[in-house]
Amino acid sequence: MSLRARLTVFYTGVLGVVLVFFGLAVYILISQVLLRQIDDTLDRAARDLLFVTRVDDTGHFVFTQRVSLDSSVISQVWDVDGDLVAVGQTLEPDSPFRNPLDPEGLDLSLPQYRNVLINERPFRVLSIPLPLNGQQIGTLQVASSMAILTAARQDLIEFLMILSAIAVLIAGFIGWAGARRALAPLSSVTNTALQITRADDLSKRIPFSGSPDDEVGQLITAFNDTISRMEKLFSLQRRFLADVGHELRTPLTVIRGNIDLMRREGVGDVEFLHSIEQEVGRLTRLVEDLLILAQAESGRLPMELRRIELDTLLLEVFSQARVLAGDQVEMQIGEIDQVIVCGDRDRLKQVALNLISNAIKYTPKGGAIRAALSKDQGKAYLRVHNTGEGIPAEELPHIFERFYRGDKARHRDEDGAGFGLGLSIAFWIVRNHGGTIEAESSKKTGTTFVVELPLAGADCLPALKEVEPGAAQPERIS
Repeated sequence: MSLRARLTVFYTGVLGVVLVFFGLAVYILISQVLLRQIDDTLDRAARDLLFVTRVDDTGHFVFTQRVSLDSSVISQVWDVDGDLVAVGQTLEPDSPFRNPLDPEGLDLSLPQYRNVLINERPFRVLSIPLPLNGQQIGTLQVASSMAILTAARQDLIEFLMILSAIAVLIAGFIGWAGARRALAPLSSVTNTALQITRADDLSKRIPFSGSPDDEVGQLITAFNDTISRMEKLFSLQRRFLADVGHELRTPLTVIRGNIDLMRREGVGDVEFLHSIEQEVGRLTRLVEDLLILAQAESGRLPMELRRIELDTLLLEVFSQARVLAGDQVEMQIGEIDQVIVCGDRDRLKQVALNLISNAIKYTPKGGAIRAALSKDQGKAYLRVHNTGEGIPAEELPHIFERFYRGDKARHRDEDGAGFGLGLSIAFWIVRNHGGTIEAESSKKTGTTFVVELPLAGADCLPALKEVEPGAAQPERIS
């Protein structure tokens, strides 16, 4: 059974149950009202008869005056011996009303209403004991037919059944149409999902013109957002595979060419072996960087958290960077505060080394690189600035992407040793330490990278920000 049919049956069934209880309540209420009207009629008749009833000297009941009773009311007066001593109207000799209207009511000591059958017809009987000097000398019984009440009840049951059946049918039709209209967007979701599955086309979206705040609107919005996210992830995956293939092609081509030359020459040339060794090292670094990046993006980058003197670490990295820079670039140390953070020393050293080595690559000969470390309001700020042309504004949003490298004309090295992974790795390491990394650049002043990290607390457990897979990734902006 379809969801539409189940919803229709469910809500129609609920309506049917509600109508049954409503009809039962109406039936009971109307029955009570009609029965109360009969009881009121009998009560008025009994009071009128009691007002004119007397006992003569012989002990017989007499009516002091004629009482005009409702034509539907029958009255009797019985003595304690069970003899009918008075009636409220003329009765035929063989009339069934010459017998007690309610035989059991003759023995009652208190007034009581009872339903009885007289000649197979329902009657409502009120029996009232008649006392004299503290002793019961007779019983007054007044009765009225309940045929009208019975007929009204029967008509009411038929009316409620017909009305309920019509209401259920109308509700079922409206519910079916309403469910069909409400669930129509779900058919679009299904069709779109099938089209995506069959055609592998993640560019499709579900059109929706209803309210985005209801359940269906939220579902379609979430579905479209998921498809958009999947499209981005698949696009990143395709680009990643293309970039990896491109990066692997060059060293593999060099290695294969050198091996072919060595095979033809029949000797192991030292220069060829050195070239092969360099390319193998290049491949090893690429694989290691990819593994680190994969761990960082999945939020499972191994971290050995402890108190780290970031100023000492920076000076250590800066000393190593002087060797890389040689006499081509001037290395400068700015303000260095004593800063302690909670983190992994090797990973943070990798961040600082990546930033400074990246600055060396893109700083023209004769330029300068300046590093500084400060702290403010529970945060540590590492700044690495290099002079030069800076990063163009259109490239700035992409610099933390995998395999992204800027204009090679600005690159001081011509060997193409980098993979475009350093800044991306630095981005993820900083994020996994609960910090942020940003870049500012202009043609006049050069480029400045700013790393913000939380200072270490007393327990050395700063709130590390675990990066979920695929969350907050540095992506290219198309």
